[in-house]
Amino acid sequence: MARGASEQRRSVVAAMKRGIILEAALRVFSTEGLHGASVRAIAKEAGYAPGAIYSYFPSKEHIYAAALGESLTRLRQVTETAAASADSAADRLISAGVAFFDFYDANPRDLDLGFYLFGGGIEPRGLSEELNRELNTALLTALEPVRLAAQALGADTDQAAMITADAFAHATGLLLLSHTRRLNLFRLQARELMQQHLQRLVESATYPGSVAPSRH
Repeated sequence: MARGASEQRRSVVAAMKRGIILEAALRVFSTEGLHGASVRAIAKEAGYAPGAIYSYFPSKEHIYAAALGESLTRLRQVTETAAASADSAADRLISAGVAFFDFYDANPRDLDLGFYLFGGGIEPRGLSEELNRELNTALLTALEPVRLAAQALGADTDQAAMITADAFAHATGLLLLSHTRRLNLFRLQARELMQQHLQRLVESATYPGSVAPSRH
């Protein structure tokens, strides 16, 4: 019993330290970018020696991937919860799509992290192909409620994939415009535009060929 309690305490402490490291890393990434950051700088920000960081992560790229992975896990929980609370397939598609938008709208740091804006440009710089593959899989999992809802509405496999990609592209475009305040030029609300677009995607899934998904 004592050994079990001791192991549990160690696990809790390890999780706490890992969280402190990730939060410190995000602060460093936000100011220095992925390329400018270093394990030493992250360790200093976290209040640990560099060696303590390496006991949790082998490199700064793995720290970045871990932070993004946790962000995508939270995103998946949000989209799945939103879809589960909706009654019809149409409502599930719209609810999941709006939840995706709302998550990033409410968490701009996650938006920067997810689109590698901490890395000095909109591309997965500095991350290995394996890490990119794992993160892309996590993103697709977060978007899965949209795809499943599209199929439930009658879309075939290819069309459901296109609708999911369209929802993703439209959301990210609106988020970028909102994030940079460019949408203010049009005096329009990004969330309302997202809802309207998702409704059009519902129609395209329900009546194939009637509404072609927009291309970005």
